[in-house]
Amino acid sequence: MNKVGVIGLGMLGNAVAEHLFDSGFQVSAYNRTKEKTVNLKNKGVKIFTSPKDIAINSELVIIIVKDAKAVKEISFGKNGIIEGKHKKLIVADMSTIDPTESKNISKQFQDNDIYKLDIPVMGGPNVAISGNLVMMVSGDKNSYENCKSVFEKIANKIFFLGGEGVAHSVKLAMNLQITMLALALSEGITLLKKSNVDPKIFLEILNSTYFKTGMSEKKAYKMIEGNYDATFTLANLKKDISTMTNTAKSLGIELPMISKAEQVYENAINAGLGDIDYTGIIEYIKNINETK
Repeated sequence: MNKVGVIGLGMLGNAVAEHLFDSGFQVSAYNRTKEKTVNLKNKGVKIFTSPKDIAINSELVIIIVKDAKAVKEISFGKNGIIEGKHKKLIVADMSTIDPTESKNISKQFQDNDIYKLDIPVMGGPNVAISGNLVMMVSGDKNSYENCKSVFEKIANKIFFLGGEGVAHSVKLAMNLQITMLALALSEGITLLKKSNVDPKIFLEILNSTYFKTGMSEKKAYKMIEGNYDATFTLANLKKDISTMTNTAKSLGIELPMISKAEQVYENAINAGLGDIDYTGIIEYIKNINETK
């Protein structure tokens, strides 16, 4: 498999497409907003004007868009992927969406004789550019095997998890973790600053224990400094949090902490913080305390 199309050229999509191109794959790309295609076009990536054209010219189409609505639009809408179907075509969705929606989308692809895989990942564009993402895969096993050579360039660890929708369930659980970690670090740092204690001492001690995380070892120091260069925006995490709470409702379960987190992140967006990195939630915690 050599011909790979990427649909959706946000920060992650750009990085994935660029890395695959640099790895020797024949990459084509599409984005609804043409301005986001400039970087890849300048590198020599073929830019097409519709998902249909991407499908016609690809063996594997990777979708990396905002939500299930966008996935369905580019897949089944006018000039969508299914209009460019052919025998060799496989579709892989890297978007973070509701598992039930993922199953429904997979069925619609199957009804059009196209196999679709779920391939959500952990790691941002700074990790994707070097092919070191962690990938969760679910769907047809034979299709996975056919695409494995591509996926192994995108990710340094791949977990095949079974049938449709499973990978998206795990992805939501993973993003639930980073939501809580960002809030816990924000409140811990804020507590220490208000106590006139250097929060870096807190991080040094935390990172000496098994409670340490990649976030506490890296991004937490940027949080102290007020550096929120976005690898994954606060608004995008809020979107995923809402997907978590909606999924919980559909499963008939209560997840009380993520429901509270949803409101905190919503308030932060309303305060104008949506475009900064998700760890910028510390700014919201700081701001509500400064007004008291």
